[in-house]
Amino acid sequence: MEVVEQAREAFLSGRSRPLKFRVQQLKSLRRLFQEREEEIAAALKQDINKSQYDLQLFELIGIQSEIRLAIERLAEWAAPRPVEKSLLTLTDRVFIQPEPLGVVLIIGAWNYPWAVTLQPLIGAIAAGNAAVVKPSELSENSSKLLKELLPQYLDKELYPVVTGGVPETQELLRQRFDHIFYTGNPAVGKLVMEAAARHLTPVILELGGKSPCYIDKDCDITVACRRVTWGKFTNCGQTCIAPDYILCEPSIQDRVLEEIRTTLQEFYGDDPVTSPDYGRIINVRHFRRVLALLEGSEIALGGQSEESQRYIAPTVLRDVRPDSKVMQEEIFGPVLPIVTVSGVDEAISFINAREKPLALYVFSSRKRVIKRMIAETSSGGVTANDVLMHYTVPSLPFGGVGGSGMGGYHGRHTFDQLSHQRSCLLKPLALEGLNRARYPPQGPARMRRARLFMQTPLCRCCQPGCVCVCAVLASITALGLLVALLVVLLKDTPAS
Repeated sequence: MEVVEQAREAFLSGRSRPLKFRVQQLKSLRRLFQEREEEIAAALKQDINKSQYDLQLFELIGIQSEIRLAIERLAEWAAPRPVEKSLLTLTDRVFIQPEPLGVVLIIGAWNYPWAVTLQPLIGAIAAGNAAVVKPSELSENSSKLLKELLPQYLDKELYPVVTGGVPETQELLRQRFDHIFYTGNPAVGKLVMEAAARHLTPVILELGGKSPCYIDKDCDITVACRRVTWGKFTNCGQTCIAPDYILCEPSIQDRVLEEIRTTLQEFYGDDPVTSPDYGRIINVRHFRRVLALLEGSEIALGGQSEESQRYIAPTVLRDVRPDSKVMQEEIFGPVLPIVTVSGVDEAISFINAREKPLALYVFSSRKRVIKRMIAETSSGGVTANDVLMHYTVPSLPFGGVGGSGMGGYHGRHTFDQLSHQRSCLLKPLALEGLNRARYPPQGPARMRRARLFMQTPLCRCCQPGCVCVCAVLASITALGLLVALLVVLLKDTPAS
């Protein structure tokens, strides 16, 4: 594919490697969002009825923060990283050098078409890679605009944009890349991983899943429901880490429903279809898919829909059975089932009986309940007494586990994932006598020396490069041992 070959040639030219160039490209990307915000907002309004507020909160602020962080920390991230040495490597320079992988393929998603496509690109640029960007064809207007704008601000050979649907994506996956970053559903994720395996290409898969939310009876239910309602119905429920379903005891189900009802009224008014803050389903196919999930469940709130507008009202289901249709797949829409459980024990068992989710939420005033949820379950991320917010912390890696994906990104984690952590040891040619313990002919004496030198670290308790007291003492001890060994070696060396 010509665009991939062009990106590889551009990468091999070496121009993406200098830190000055990387910073310049990141600053240009930041300028894109400063100068073209209105066009981006218009595209998102057409695609998914995203409000100007949601554009800022869920797309632009995160992107701008990532760019600023990368610019400020790039020199630190890209610098050689010293590691702990032993007596054997006392005189050597030993470090990890992050280096670019090469050409990265980024396959974006339609629900947040700018954030989930360009945040990985920020890391790819910072790490010195070339990147082929494939936005989702479902967010048609954003995809077209991205293809138009990106070449105006970034090196168009290093960072090309490929638009189109399934055929174009399939053709891209036939090419050899040095890393593939995919955000989407597990079915396509398996196809991406299969294609990557043909070239032994590493992947980051952000796949989603059914993220549970346990509401303990011992918590502020009003606050809990307010936060859950916000996280669930933002972007019309089309968020990979939205609470997919609620687990709670039967005794508080009616209270949970009432609090959600009150909050929906506050957020979206009497009729959410008229609210400027309430989104739409991305297309008719997904609209029909979400409505079909309601089959066989009792609607407690909402349920209204209008296909011509791709509108589904915020909908809550009560007394949902674990085997019901809505519990068999990720909802990815404005439908919130409530499943009743006897308490935290059953909630943990319920979660563990299913695929590991991308996110797990627990609301409780009891620390032991939160600790149990963390200790006895597994998920990509966990947030207590709130939802979605772990995604906003750049120092936390964002990603899944098991069926919800692999690999984590954000901030330095993206840089590290899209870099090769190259092991480097630089040894002087002098002091060859120190190496005699590893050369044949071998014997007990040499083996004792080899074991001493290979198994004695310079500092056992501190980070690489530390200058603590134990590191100084270890260095003095090492120096004494080195002098003693030199004396032995000199005695063993025959006179010339």
